[in-house]
Amino acid sequence: MAAARILVVGGSLGGLMAANVLLRAGHAVTLLEKSPQSLDGRGAGIVTHSRLLTALCAAGVVVDDTLGVRVARRVALDASGSAVAQTPYPQLLTSWSRLYALLLAALPAGCLLAGHEVTALSQDADGVALHCANGRTLQGDLLIASDGIRSTVRAGLAPEAQPQYAGYVAWRGVCDEALLSEHTRNTLFEHFGFGLPDGEQVIGYPVAGAHNSTRVGERRYNFVWYRPADEAGTLRRLMTDASGVHHAAGIPPHKVSWRELAQMRAQARATLAPQWAEVVEKTAQPFLQPIHDLMSQRIAFGRIALMGDAAFVARPHVGMGVTKAGDDALALAHAVAGHGATPAALQAYQAERLAPGRSVVERARRLGAYLEAHARPALANAAPTPPRDALRVLQQTAIDLAVPA
Repeated sequence: MAAARILVVGGSLGGLMAANVLLRAGHAVTLLEKSPQSLDGRGAGIVTHSRLLTALCAAGVVVDDTLGVRVARRVALDASGSAVAQTPYPQLLTSWSRLYALLLAALPAGCLLAGHEVTALSQDADGVALHCANGRTLQGDLLIASDGIRSTVRAGLAPEAQPQYAGYVAWRGVCDEALLSEHTRNTLFEHFGFGLPDGEQVIGYPVAGAHNSTRVGERRYNFVWYRPADEAGTLRRLMTDASGVHHAAGIPPHKVSWRELAQMRAQARATLAPQWAEVVEKTAQPFLQPIHDLMSQRIAFGRIALMGDAAFVARPHVGMGVTKAGDDALALAHAVAGHGATPAALQAYQAERLAPGRSVVERARRLGAYLEAHARPALANAAPTPPRDALRVLQQTAIDLAVPA
């Protein structure tokens, strides 16, 4: 079978995995990213699963102990900082920056076109054409859109598929291990940690530090703190910078108002275990993520397909975002191998990936139901949620469903 010409839109982790996997399957791949600069440094911690490791290997990444930091246990701390639940759960935790560096290094020179923003698409029986803001037009047999939750490609093909706000936000960040007290390092740092204040949740785990170092003393602790935020009031305030500019599509970390950062840190001291409050206090630049999910009814449109967060977005409680993108990349390569670079291949890909995509979104909604109900009183009154069992939360959050319990 002749090599296909495949265009991949979106140079984040999903696009890099798709490009690398398809290249190693023998196809001619061009990866387009609208940002002219490297994306390195974006994002924070990432939970790995066995299927993600499989996809990374297929993408040409050497998977070994330098990939991240291993933990052996999960622990939940109460407001005093004492452990109220714990369970053994060996897991490898990595970071966005580490995966980005590995996947970018695996991509052959010349395959990535930075500074190429897609403005229009067209397709016919023979192929697909992609038009960029810089005036360049590229031709291919297939186009794979991996351009995220605000996908430009999806907006043109399936405008009805829109991100849905869950009613709560996540404060996120990473804190240098060397800054933390001995008590926090001994009781929290080496574990996948949890805190469960009323109506909220905080989780965290160790990841590689500067220059992707995993040596003791040079690592970082990644935290995610879920808090309610009504859309019209609190969320709008959080997404407005100190100059009064509202960033509806996402506020850059350096634009988050210093007033909101100060208030968030004060609330951490008042509501979280001392260990968590210290992590939050000593994190140099926390950032803010409104929690959304996205459910697509179609992900194949002739010679164009959606993958990763352009297709489905699950709330982070499942820790499956990058794994899901890896599964999509493998499914695309398998479909093209079986059907050639044709619409039939993308229909086969859709048939394989629609149900898993819906399933992960629905599972994440179930895990986030407690937070959503407390963020939306009307919803809580309609369907009360039972009190959380700390051990159950530890056993269900960001687990590897491919590994028997």
